[in-house]
Amino acid sequence: MSEPGSLVRALSGRQVARNYHSYVINEVGLGIASGRLAVGSILPNDAEMMDAYGVSRTVLREALKTLEAKGLVEARAKVGTRVLQRSRWNLFDRQVLAWIQEAGPDAAFLSSFVELREGIEIQTAGLAATRRSAEQVRMLQYWLNQRSVMAAMAEPFALAEFEFHRTLCEASQNPFLRAASALVEFGVVQAMKPRIAAGVVDFAVQKTKFYQKMAEGVATAHARDVQTAMAQVQAVDRIWILGGAAEPDTQPAGAV
Repeated sequence: MSEPGSLVRALSGRQVARNYHSYVINEVGLGIASGRLAVGSILPNDAEMMDAYGVSRTVLREALKTLEAKGLVEARAKVGTRVLQRSRWNLFDRQVLAWIQEAGPDAAFLSSFVELREGIEIQTAGLAATRRSAEQVRMLQYWLNQRSVMAAMAEPFALAEFEFHRTLCEASQNPFLRAASALVEFGVVQAMKPRIAAGVVDFAVQKTKFYQKMAEGVATAHARDVQTAMAQVQAVDRIWILGGAAEPDTQPAGAV
């Protein structure tokens, strides 16, 4: 569950593990993200975990190595495998974000995430306007249209919105922003979940004019216009993510 789009697809339910290795990683990763396996605690020994998950020692060891690479656990001789504090987790990893998403991120985590997201997205939007290719301009228009076509279907709509943002990341020509697509996707999903819970019927209407301005601004290389429109998108999403619900015709601060 580490490929682009996997966080969006999880909106319709938990994804089935592809093999025993993935199964163990997902079970332990979710256990840590949810707090069931508490920070500072030592995981059960190999024999207990092999029995609990029905896997071989080889599969278990490989799974724990993967979790260690993601910063969730640390193995020490004569001590065991210890669950690490969140500050050690790789929060840019799509799979780690998937576990946090399924466990349910707390308010403090979401507040910190929104701060980071806004900075990344607005910067990306400005760079995309000056560095995009003709093909990327075309793809932005395509995903803009898909937002409207899929407006009544949560998962396809969220995927179209994510792909619009991911195209901006690609158009920025910045390898660090391109690599931040997991954060971008996590943001789209966190803004969608409360909309779904609130029974929103048309997911597109509230932000369509801002997305149109972004697509137009990128096509005409007007970076400031694109950044302004992205800031307006982020302002609407901030309200949803942090616990409110903006009215469809609400103009965020600074809207034009």
